[in-house]
Amino acid sequence: MAEEQRIEELSAAVRYHRELYYNHSAPEISDADFDKLWDELKLLDPDNSVLHEVGPEPLPGTEKVEHMFPMRSLDKGTTDDDITHFVTQSTFGGKRYLAQPKLDGSALSLEYVAGNLHRAATRGSGEKGEDVTLNARLVANIPLRLNVAADCHVRGEVVMPLAIFEKKYRDVSPNPRNLCSGALRQKHGDGKAEAADLVFCAYDVKFVNEAPTAKHDSELLAWLQKAGIEPAPWTVFESESPQVGMIEHTEEWSAKRSDFEFEIDGIVFKLDDLQQRKNLGMTAHHPRWALAWKFPPEEATSVLLSVDWQTGRTGNVTPVARIAPQSVGGVTVENTTLHNPGEVARLGVKIGDKILIVRRGDVIPKIEHSLGRAKHEDLAGRQHADGTPFAHELPEECEITIPQICPSCDSSLVVEGAFLKCYNMLCEARTSRSILYWCRALEMDGIGEKLVEQLLDANLISSISGLYQLTNQDLTSLDRMGEKSAQNVLSELTRTKQMTLGKFIHALGLPGIGPELASLFASHVKTLEGMFDWLGGAHAVLGDDAYGPEFDLIGKSHKSNIAIRGLCEHDGIGEKVAIQVRDGLELRRDLILELSSYLILDEEPVSVSNGKFGGMTFCITGTLTQSRKVIQLMVKAAGGKVVGSISAKLDVLIAGENAGTKLTKAVNLGIAVWDEASLNQALNGSEPSSESNDSTKISQKTQSQKSLLDF
Repeated sequence: MAEEQRIEELSAAVRYHRELYYNHSAPEISDADFDKLWDELKLLDPDNSVLHEVGPEPLPGTEKVEHMFPMRSLDKGTTDDDITHFVTQSTFGGKRYLAQPKLDGSALSLEYVAGNLHRAATRGSGEKGEDVTLNARLVANIPLRLNVAADCHVRGEVVMPLAIFEKKYRDVSPNPRNLCSGALRQKHGDGKAEAADLVFCAYDVKFVNEAPTAKHDSELLAWLQKAGIEPAPWTVFESESPQVGMIEHTEEWSAKRSDFEFEIDGIVFKLDDLQQRKNLGMTAHHPRWALAWKFPPEEATSVLLSVDWQTGRTGNVTPVARIAPQSVGGVTVENTTLHNPGEVARLGVKIGDKILIVRRGDVIPKIEHSLGRAKHEDLAGRQHADGTPFAHELPEECEITIPQICPSCDSSLVVEGAFLKCYNMLCEARTSRSILYWCRALEMDGIGEKLVEQLLDANLISSISGLYQLTNQDLTSLDRMGEKSAQNVLSELTRTKQMTLGKFIHALGLPGIGPELASLFASHVKTLEGMFDWLGGAHAVLGDDAYGPEFDLIGKSHKSNIAIRGLCEHDGIGEKVAIQVRDGLELRRDLILELSSYLILDEEPVSVSNGKFGGMTFCITGTLTQSRKVIQLMVKAAGGKVVGSISAKLDVLIAGENAGTKLTKAVNLGIAVWDEASLNQALNGSEPSSESNDSTKISQKTQSQKSLLDF
């Protein structure tokens, strides 16, 4: 149970901090701390849907842009060993690599049609971003017309020269990166910075139609220069041991980092050979042929003055440390998160301690450890971010008190492992954040944080369902809410009274359940009534009729009931995720019933698969010559569906060596078993061979191959 709770906490934390980073330009934790959350989630639950999302959807009220070429994140490293592993293992000993400084700004995609700038968009979720064309046109070095009439998408980073930042904006923002994002996304020139003060540096180009003849990525960067777009500076390493030069390159950049004209936080290494990149392909999150290497952390000392506790949308109660102002890497920090009571216990820090804080390449440092009792002189000479002198008495040394009641609603808190949880669904902190999540998931314009706070303070709403009871009179009674604005809000609410079941489930904000998994679950249960039927069965325990058979076909005990097992037949849903869905829905049962009286929920549309394997379900097991991920992609590209378990609904088991119990189950159920050769035959339009598979040792007497014509 502790592990499941940790997965839920990590999923929510990753989504929360990604939202702050991409949509609000207001990160609360460093990149390194975010990476730790990510890595821990990946270790505990590698199939979690959050890991397959690049970033959050763009904010409501902005125009959405579908990226023709998705903008992926990069795998990360911090040590020399990471570079060596990247060269010798991840890229199978490539000999030629390209390096560019990892610019710390705002990612941007420029779409050119016949050489003319057609559109500019932020990265957003990686699949969909925000249209920022009007502001991008103001960036001085973004050409409105290329020197060649090409149809292409240019990817890069918008950055602010540090000289301009120091001259004009040092008192406006703690760092240039936040200003870049704000300047691109401002609507009426009302941002903190001007787009004209930004610079665009390219790092990639994709072509819609015919691409220039090129063997290496460095050739495409040179093509960009000739076309009129300046790439970030690049260096090529080519040798039998390129990692040696690459490691030396990081040392050189570490030494000259502070003198570079833009803020950077590392080096990006990429295979230069385009064909090798194609062969390596992608994971769900990042390309295998690139590595983002980050600089070592910066350190400083401060004093822990106090600790406040805050309740989040999912009910997590987290500690926020108030520290004496300290500049780390040019950023003055006075607050930082302690994450959870478990982290407080691990650090062993006390109020009044002198502390070591570490900034790993980003904005908010973390407390590394205590340096013992602070002295009065440790507070001397400090200044707030605005330059005013810091004045504070050294607090008495005392332990950090772990609260027993919610700081927002006074409900009793539940201790779950290293975490604190408020389970009161009516908690004001949870309610406001849940309402905001609902509005953003449904892309409602005009309903933001300030309006939600006003509605709650005026007791006009107490939950999401209260939104659909609002009247024009209710809204116009609020400060600064005119007739037109009120009508816009009501129109948005009317628009969202009908939606698919999947959209509804996603908007409820179940921890760890993104839009893709919500849609998958909705297609499984079909209707709201079906969902409640499933929910009832999902609570069944051994001995209940709804539990289903106690043993599987080979006599092994089932770990979970038939409802959970049925949901786990879908690709991407394991037992942990299924239980997350069950528990999340159960906690929101009353809310769902309330909402159902105001909403019309349509069945999730059934996607029609095209291709050779359309309508077929596959499972993969055993040791194969190609990676399992590659085979999954091959099957999906042909219209097939890949699941993780064996059932009577399965059409084909793709089996390699040491296939184990899945093979036995498939044979007992009369399911077709293919080796890789049979799969390739089917993909090429041939009927899979009826000969026995030597690698799996399947006897023709017990297992016959099905033809595609049989399905």
